[in-house]
Amino acid sequence: MTLPNSTSRRSVLGALAAGTVGSLAGCLGGFETQSAWRDPPLVADRPDAVYLPAITEGMKLYGRTTAGPYGVVLSYSYPHRFWTVAGTERTKTPVGSDDSIHLMVSLWDAETGTVLPVDAGVEIEITQDGRLVSQEVAYPMLSQQMGFHYGANYAFDGEGDYTATVRVGGVSLRRTGSFAGRFEDVETVAFDFTFDTDDLYDVDITRLGDRGGTRDAVEPMDMGFPVGRVPAVDDLPGRLLGSGTTGDAVFHAFVVDDGSRFGVDGSYLSITARTPYNGVVVPMMGLRATVTRDGETVFDGTLDRTLDPTVGYHYGAAAAVEPGDTVELTVEVPPQVARHDGYETAFFEMPPTTLTRS
Repeated sequence: MTLPNSTSRRSVLGALAAGTVGSLAGCLGGFETQSAWRDPPLVADRPDAVYLPAITEGMKLYGRTTAGPYGVVLSYSYPHRFWTVAGTERTKTPVGSDDSIHLMVSLWDAETGTVLPVDAGVEIEITQDGRLVSQEVAYPMLSQQMGFHYGANYAFDGEGDYTATVRVGGVSLRRTGSFAGRFEDVETVAFDFTFDTDDLYDVDITRLGDRGGTRDAVEPMDMGFPVGRVPAVDDLPGRLLGSGTTGDAVFHAFVVDDGSRFGVDGSYLSITARTPYNGVVVPMMGLRATVTRDGETVFDGTLDRTLDPTVGYHYGAAAAVEPGDTVELTVEVPPQVARHDGYETAFFEMPPTTLTRS
């Protein structure tokens, strides 16, 4: 039996009710109804790079609003595994037997649409009739379909009406341009929603078949809000010094001769980091730049993680860089961001890379 390219848990249950459990379970290859949202197939031979996962899962929205300067969306999908990162260690977080749903928060600046990887974190509290049901810190995450977001699995007390209170911590990251002085206050927003398993079971599950494991990525879903793409290279300010790739992350380096809007005297070196294929921001890493001129080091230092309305999330420092200089990047700490299938093997082995002008 051939599994349709796109299905849902509801269709799986319908097939079971029709008495086709044996043939359906066989063609799912371990993707039976009891495990469809618990531990779905995982590509066996995964590259140390971004790759197409064995399956992808859709999502639906519970609400969209603003909280202070933030645009906020609360969305959901099946509970599913993800990988957390601590230093250079990756840990799989499987779906627990009590997990009911995977909740996701997308967060951006309401004025510019810039997605905001905030260092103080996002927390989601679930209550029902004023009673605490679940409370978890939502991990900063990379997902091929959701881009950059915050998410975790949550346990509910069955179907019914709930309130999700989203707490956005203040930002201590360096901020430049019109972002200076913004995003400092803690903001809280509540979403009232009804948890209905019928709605959840209608979320699409797409099996990628033989394409799973290929070095590529699924396009982010178009749900009408930003997914965290880094601005196009031609839209970034300054003079392009070069580009390079390490650990499958793509870097571009620019120098802005007048760095005053970035709060520095003289010129400003900015480095953007993005995923291949979709160009989603790769945040929360420790990055060092070394600039050499005629064989001599003229700059060697750690770059500040920075939020800017034009460049977005980037890594920057005051540095004088002239035409012909060599820029080498060293990742001292890999991105401290959780990952969904397709990203969990990338962005770890990241040897130094010298940026070249194409």
